[in-house]
Amino acid sequence: MEKMAQYIESIEIDSLWSNRKHIFWELRPDVNILSGSNGVGKSTIINRSAGHLKIMHDGRLTCNPGDGVHINFYPKDATSINFDVISSIDRPILSSEMIEKISGADIRTELDWQLYNLQRRYLNYQVNIGNRIISLLTSGNPDDQRLAAELTKPKKKFQDLVDELFAPTAKTISRDSNEILFNQYGETIPPYKLSSGEKQILVILLTALVQENRPGVMLMDEPEISLHIEWQQRLITLIRTLNPNTQIILCTHSPAIVMDGWMDAVTEIEEITK
Repeated sequence: MEKMAQYIESIEIDSLWSNRKHIFWELRPDVNILSGSNGVGKSTIINRSAGHLKIMHDGRLTCNPGDGVHINFYPKDATSINFDVISSIDRPILSSEMIEKISGADIRTELDWQLYNLQRRYLNYQVNIGNRIISLLTSGNPDDQRLAAELTKPKKKFQDLVDELFAPTAKTISRDSNEILFNQYGETIPPYKLSSGEKQILVILLTALVQENRPGVMLMDEPEISLHIEWQQRLITLIRTLNPNTQIILCTHSPAIVMDGWMDAVTEIEEITK
């Protein structure tokens, strides 16, 4: 029977580059920030770890994957883990025309594609919450009325946070649509028309929301790219506001991202390298 892990205890990589650099990184259950200058292997560690989890078939453990990466779960007898990998670079998609024909959306970049897939998860999230609310309201138990009201709060918290962050450009998230849409000066704007930084913060916060407060992992490679300084400083706190049970694993070379009380969660790459 499948047993879900709460978080990753450690990441070990036999050889980061061509029989050089053995990596062993012991992780905290809440926030883990890998710091170092450009070119030392931070992104490689995040990307190889993410690749290993995908090889594991959506977080399910397999024997001897052969990629030189070893990931240990907590608890140790867990066989699966929920995880999300968030891309930071808004690169053009070569097959964007084909994707647009399939999806019907104006998808041009990797962040657009992430948003498109998150839109689908967001719809599923709302259906699941709606079904749970109906079940509670029809149970006849007075306590369930209060529980039903609690279920609506995370979505409202997400919407309020996005409105606050986007206030300088007068964008507000639509409260009347089941999809993510924005209103600005009377015009309706799809998320694919946002700036790269706006798309990026939206992807991160929407991912945290649709995780539905479950334990799991969020892997990010330099998420501060394209974000202005205030968003960088608040990033970790914003994520944990929406899902305090997600384990954050990220790499960065920007000190701004750890200024908001997370300095003790920083690991220099030299500390985990042999």
